[in-house]
Amino acid sequence: MHQRCIAADMAAPTAARHHHHCPCDHPPHSRGLLIVELDDDAELVRRVIAGDTAAYAGLVARYRPRLARYAAHMLGNRADGEEALQDAFVRAFRAIHQCDDPSRFGAWLFRILVNRCRTAGERRDRRERWVVTDDRALHSAVYEPPDELTGWRGEILWALGRLEPEQREAFLLKHVEDRGYAEMAELTGAGISALKMRVKRACEHLRELLEEEYSGEQHGG
Repeated sequence: MHQRCIAADMAAPTAARHHHHCPCDHPPHSRGLLIVELDDDAELVRRVIAGDTAAYAGLVARYRPRLARYAAHMLGNRADGEEALQDAFVRAFRAIHQCDDPSRFGAWLFRILVNRCRTAGERRDRRERWVVTDDRALHSAVYEPPDELTGWRGEILWALGRLEPEQREAFLLKHVEDRGYAEMAELTGAGISALKMRVKRACEHLRELLEEEYSGEQHGG
């Protein structure tokens, strides 16, 4: 199966929860919606730094849908994805004065989310390895196909969960989020050649896993 066919099946948007000073949980009211429509990222960042929390609600509304999709796909379920996304929003809010190029706030926020998803995935894997000893059961426990992601086919979710995290990350960024390799390198901190290899291996591994799955279904059916 060609990787672009796989990616097309996977590109279903999802919806995306802590610090009480961050306006992440509250959708912008009419003024915030107007901000989202009329102001660019640099202006919104400037307003946030000046103390306008409604401006940050505008940034949240602007970036939540796509980032929520990535986080849920990367971590395998909506609940973990929302937790990682909320963590990223809170961290970005607290450190917004460190955003060196406010016009590229979206890329800066995405980089924070990529790191939070890595941390969340590693923490979950360590926790589950304490309580799961059977190898086959471990593969199932680490990545459960999420019912909420109805636009994805179950076998693709299953195969994606069997990838190494670095390969899954690279595949999602390239073929689902449609990022170029230069931007992927900025987001992940990996070199372009390494990212190309991860994407190549992810596609090969996905194809092998799906062929095995389809073959098993045909023989079993």
